[in-house]
Amino acid sequence: MKTTLLSTAAALALCGLAAQPASAQFKTQGITDTEIVIGTHMDMSGPIKSWGVPATNGMKLAVEQINASGGINGRKLRLVSEDDGYDPKKAVLQTQKLIELDKVFAIVSAMGSATTLAPMPLVQAAGLLHLFPITAAEFTFKMDPSKPEDRLKFNMFSPYYDTMRLGIKWVIENKGFKKPCIVYQDDEMGKNFTDAYTDQLKDLKIPEVTKVSFKRGATDFNSQVARMKADGCDLVALGSVVRESIGITTVAKKLGWDVAFVVSSPSFVPDFPDLGKEATEGIYGVGQTEIFYSDTAKGEVKDFIEAYRKSFGIEANQQATAGYNGAMVFAYFAKMAGKNLTTESMMAALESGKVFDDIFGGAPISFSKDNHLGVSAAVIGQIKNGRWTTIAKNQSYKTEK
Repeated sequence: MKTTLLSTAAALALCGLAAQPASAQFKTQGITDTEIVIGTHMDMSGPIKSWGVPATNGMKLAVEQINASGGINGRKLRLVSEDDGYDPKKAVLQTQKLIELDKVFAIVSAMGSATTLAPMPLVQAAGLLHLFPITAAEFTFKMDPSKPEDRLKFNMFSPYYDTMRLGIKWVIENKGFKKPCIVYQDDEMGKNFTDAYTDQLKDLKIPEVTKVSFKRGATDFNSQVARMKADGCDLVALGSVVRESIGITTVAKKLGWDVAFVVSSPSFVPDFPDLGKEATEGIYGVGQTEIFYSDTAKGEVKDFIEAYRKSFGIEANQQATAGYNGAMVFAYFAKMAGKNLTTESMMAALESGKVFDDIFGGAPISFSKDNHLGVSAAVIGQIKNGRWTTIAKNQSYKTEK
């Protein structure tokens, strides 16, 4: 049975049929008298495992705490997690398994733009909820009124488009750069960044300079950096995840190119300066919450750090909060949905407009029938002495000057 299901999913992915979901009939599964089953897939072994490993751990910790406090209306929460290696085809296979074999109630906090885009139609066609993916791509929350299956999509991360526009806008307006360019990953995530770059420069009445791409998983960025340097860029927007962002800034450092960089949420994490060292000093970034450090954290954040360390033997980081919040937001709205938990009652709870406040100082999270994006505010940070320092809060590119 398992082989047949996975083979079918592989065929769908390879033939492109997964991109055409059938008209969804909302379905409820994964609920018993004692248990709610949710599923996720993240990169635990590939190029963005620096996100996937801590985010998965964060989900596990949240589930443990939720169950220790009595569960959700008398039911325990059970998480089934899979490693997709940041491979869209593998993500399709695993999503099929989670739906058909594990019978999950919902997909929660799946990670990555490409690895979310590929299997999402399978989730919609099954009539199941796709909640809070760890990607800020627009397709994860945008609804088409003619497609009832789009009501199944909810997200709570400021879109890549918004955070990139904000980063470019804030740095140019506050630091006076004149020739911004962009280097980006050539996929769905990258398109969000390039659209933001084009639209923001148009709004600022600044001509575009250089747009240069790289393939997902690339390790050599010499040609891209050399081209931007030759074109005289004074600001580089990085449409990339941590490993690639470090690779690009390291090449610039080796070439002696003194240029400013701004990153969006995929690289707005402690790992970036920790791994990039002096090549990242002074870089600007945009993220959803302030970045914490264990030696300065207080209150509930300190408790979270200590619990994470006790469970996994390592320090918590910003990536861990993405998975932790995903499970906590799920529990908050599932509890609100009541004892008779169904896909329909969960959607009604999510669309109620009720607000969830996380423990990390993030913007309030709420949804409505017309808006399945829970939050859009962001913070501006800069790397100073090897650490992210917040320099502006509650920012949006839409904010009036």
